Amino acid sequence: MSDAGNGHMVMEAGSMTIAHPTNGDETRYPTRIGNFHKGLPHDEFGEVNAIAYQSLLDALNSGLPATFEAIKLGLGRKLTDPQAGLATDVEGPNPHNLTMLTPPTLSSAQEAAEAVELYWIALLRDVPFTEFGSDSLVAQAVVDLGKLTELDPEHNIPLTAKTIFRGFTHGERRGPYISQFLLKDIRYGALLISQKAQTVVPGEDYLTDYGAWLAVQNGYQPGPDQFDGTRRYIRNMRDMGQWVHMDALYEAYLNACLILLDMKVPVDAGNPYNPAVLGKSKTQIGFGTFGDPHILSLVTEVATRALKTVWYQKWFVHRRLRPEEYGGLVHLKLAGLNGTKKNYPIHDDILNSKALDKTFTKYGTYLLPQAFPEGSPTHPSYGAGHATVAGACVTILKAWFDEQAPVPNPVVPTDDGMELVPYTRPDAHHLTVGSELNKLAANIAIGRNMAGVHWRSDYIQSVLLGEQVALCVLRSQMKDYNEDYSFTFTSFENDQFKITKDAITKNGVLYDVQC
Repeated sequence: MSDAGNGHMVMEAGSMTIAHPTNGDETRYPTRIGNFHKGLPHDEFGEVNAIAYQSLLDALNSGLPATFEAIKLGLGRKLTDPQAGLATDVEGPNPHNLTMLTPPTLSSAQEAAEAVELYWIALLRDVPFTEFGSDSLVAQAVVDLGKLTELDPEHNIPLTAKTIFRGFTHGERRGPYISQFLLKDIRYGALLISQKAQTVVPGEDYLTDYGAWLAVQNGYQPGPDQFDGTRRYIRNMRDMGQWVHMDALYEAYLNACLILLDMKVPVDAGNPYNPAVLGKSKTQIGFGTFGDPHILSLVTEVATRALKTVWYQKWFVHRRLRPEEYGGLVHLKLAGLNGTKKNYPIHDDILNSKALDKTFTKYGTYLLPQAFPEGSPTHPSYGAGHATVAGACVTILKAWFDEQAPVPNPVVPTDDGMELVPYTRPDAHHLTVGSELNKLAANIAIGRNMAGVHWRSDYIQSVLLGEQVALCVLRSQMKDYNEDYSFTFTSFENDQFKITKDAITKNGVLYDVQC
């Protein structure tokens, strides 16, 4: 493993040498303003103590457990499991073999555009999704964000009240904002579980006071959430943010799997026990293989592989700063501290945003309002753990079930989140298992953005990373089953994959996933 911080990570894996390029911010800015350093000690401007940051790099470079115990923390909040990035696995990918595109640089227009989106999200957290088409502030956000071509330059989706804050994946912009798999009841054995969730009180945002913000950067752990006493269905971005504040990381996908089984959704045509396909078994049903216990374990099995893979990217490659850290740079550039303003290299697209002006008017600060009292977790932003697990688990579900099967009787929460009512808009009959699973992955991943703790590119690149993890797991199991079988699925970028005992193909061409 090469030295951390040199702008280009190299990992030797057996006979392979895997290059992990970075965006170069860590070497570009010696004060480390472009990187994650929450939990370490800082000066009054929130710039990290150089000795403390070097102690982190020393631990990452050596990999020795004792050096991680020597990292110099600030006020005591601990870093989240950097050594998970050094874990390996006997099945699925070597976590160090998969790569990600480099994230946007600190000074880039893309980083600024993603920040503008996060400031608008903070201003709109309490607006019900069902009111996006009529809310005047949402309309202003659509205009403001619509000017920023770098928000998602690869997919370039037209921005409307229907598409704002949604994901990029195939079919997911149909129907209600929230996936049916986060709304419908879950049959868990003999239990029928409502998806009304514990939410937090509206209007409570955090880290908008500079002193509180600085204390949290230094590792202070503030008080608990302020809970709403009434459980509700997810109705707005604050609810969605709180859902991903409390969840077990594979929870949404296990729930989706149980819902799909209860709906008796057909399995993939390549399942050897699919009763609807000619030539399939006339004498057997699936159970331990290609039956319900198989998929229920498989959809959760990929989660740990996804976490190990993305934790390597977080700590040992990119160390991208969290949005709240970027918000501190914006605040110190515009408002300063004790008469001193910092000339940080922030792109004009964030400085000229209407969202920034509205934030200052509401809070008297340019800091990015957070939905969680503690702000982000104490691990770097890129890639995103929730998004990588989402990409892996949803890929497994799409490979197992018939993606084209319709989702019947779609529902949508009332504005207060107290009830579910039928969804009857013209696209109600076009919701499919595949599109609602893609939407589920986006809901969970972007839910972290809605809390203010992740960036849009964290979501996009991490679900793609998770998809690769799932492919590696399926590849490692290719010859494990006695039955003749295949899995087929549509990728997040609309490619057609097929996995058999002998090969993986992408759009009909042999595909070699680098595991």
